[in-house]
Amino acid sequence: MKKTDIELLRLLARRLERLNVDSLWARRASGTRGNIIKVVAEIEAGKEVDTERLSPLIERAFKVLEHAAQEIPDVDEIRKKYCR
Repeated sequence: MKKTDIELLRLLARRLERLNVDSLWARRASGTRGNIIKVVAEIEAGKEVDTERLSPLIERAFKVLEHAAQEIPDVDEIRKKYCR
């Protein structure tokens, strides 16, 4: 297990935690974050973690973040609509 993989998992967990609770993706983020935290805990405990298990987890985390980001409104569009 590479140190960069663990750092990436921690980064993804922090980003998933910061999603707005009103987001449609917050629930999926919570489950994915929980899985990431579990894997990181296993790694830190010295357990052997199958690297094939990490790839889908990382991919899912990025997908959730991508979808959540698409829900964020464009500030310029909001200004055009309300600040005339």
